[in-house]
Amino acid sequence: MPVPVLLPTQARDETFGGVTYHIEGELVPALHVELTTMPVYFEHHILLWKDPAVEVSLRPLKGAFKRVLSGMPVFMTQAKGPGRIAFSRDGAGHVFAVHLKVGQAVDVREHQFLAATDGVDYTFTRVKGAANILFSGTGFFIDTFTCLRPEGILWLHGYGNVFEVTLGPNEQIDIEPGGWIYKDRTVQMQTIFQKFATGLLASAGQIFWNRFTGPGRLALQSMYMHMPTEG
Repeated sequence: MPVPVLLPTQARDETFGGVTYHIEGELVPALHVELTTMPVYFEHHILLWKDPAVEVSLRPLKGAFKRVLSGMPVFMTQAKGPGRIAFSRDGAGHVFAVHLKVGQAVDVREHQFLAATDGVDYTFTRVKGAANILFSGTGFFIDTFTCLRPEGILWLHGYGNVFEVTLGPNEQIDIEPGGWIYKDRTVQMQTIFQKFATGLLASAGQIFWNRFTGPGRLALQSMYMHMPTEG
């Protein structure tokens, strides 16, 4: 089975999907995007700085205000150039880009999204069931991004360092439930439980993980920070 490989932590003068971007910083990295005619959208709270000429406006999204983080609604904003804009999350980690071709789609764990180019469609699904066990009954969201143009970019943030693996057909990997960041939609995920006995009285316990089955790409993070979501 392929072994996950550490992704690059820096990017300079990368051009794709109608924008040029840079990723800099080792501890709390920042994404710096040069805008011309291609807009980008992002969660409003991750804006770091921008040129005064860059216009920022609300990006209407169906159901977006059902997303709440720390008691405040999460909504999407859009930036139009020309000019430069930068984003960062308030957490040590790793920023990386996912380059998409038309028709490609990926599923992303909630609160890992940083920004995307216009033409990358965004929807989300609330996951319950097994998620209630994993997240103390709160459940969580999975964001889905689909490229509708010939090229698009999705920028994500992982806590700690980010590793990526490409699974072949029917190849599998087990990951701690808080460890995965994104997967191609062709990658299937299921929750696995294993009971075991522990302690002097041999009391019953269990461990659990997510099992992913290829084909497709999958990214994981070396550190996990759960941010409770309401709604």
